[in-house]
Amino acid sequence: MICNLCPRRCGAARDETSGSGRCRQPSLPVVARAALHRWEEPVISGERGAGTVFFSGCCLGCVFCQNEVISHRDFGKVITVERLAEIFRALEAQGAHNIDLVNPTHFAHLLPRAIEQSGVSIPFVWNSGGYDRPEVVRALAPYISIWLPDLKHLSSERAARYCGAPDYPQAAQAAIQAMYQAAGPVAVENGLMRRGVLIRHLLLPGGLAEAKAVMDWVAGAFPPGDVLFSLMGQYLPLGRAADYPEIDRALRPSELKSAVAYLEALGLPGFTQDAAAAEAGYIPAFDLTGV
Repeated sequence: MICNLCPRRCGAARDETSGSGRCRQPSLPVVARAALHRWEEPVISGERGAGTVFFSGCCLGCVFCQNEVISHRDFGKVITVERLAEIFRALEAQGAHNIDLVNPTHFAHLLPRAIEQSGVSIPFVWNSGGYDRPEVVRALAPYISIWLPDLKHLSSERAARYCGAPDYPQAAQAAIQAMYQAAGPVAVENGLMRRGVLIRHLLLPGGLAEAKAVMDWVAGAFPPGDVLFSLMGQYLPLGRAADYPEIDRALRPSELKSAVAYLEALGLPGFTQDAAAAEAGYIPAFDLTGV
């Protein structure tokens, strides 16, 4: 295949065993872990957990990535579409509330076929970095019930420095708007999200102004209560953060406190994390479990 799935539209050649694009992945799915996961937002994880499928590779290049072993170093196993459908069925059988597709952007071309083959009845979650094309979002709309994108940056300079994508702000905003158009207002039943958009933002050291800009945009872009927002305080200086002195530290309590206060003042419905979430123990073991 010649790939233009993500906003980079690099036209890379991808076959079943290799890929030459920014994501470096072949055309077949590459998966590092598939298991119940209880550390998403409460409306996603519920009591039994989300059925998370962690895909390898990434079309972004975030220097602080907590899943760096799979996103940058590409650990994972190449599987068939049929095997991916079997994994979806196995997760449903284990009691998953949903199928949580983590970092799926560069495998969007094969997900409709895998979802159709799986025959599962629980919702599918698109859990991405937000760097998606609206055209791809619209093509996936019949298959995805819950959209869980990041909105990492609204500053092109910060997006270029920390994610290698100066066009990230415009691309993510357009993608999130398309997700909202596809899903409509958020729907929660019995404490579980059934449909809609939940936007995440990871607070970075020194990133309070950026976080406020992100929250302002979300509050102004959607009718009140139509989307959920998750302010994440789990930042750890992992990946290549040591090469960027300004983010090579933990969050200060005052930074997180100020961001939470701003969110509450805006009245955005959603979730916050306290400082206890910033522990490496919450990072899953990428060991091919369930693959």
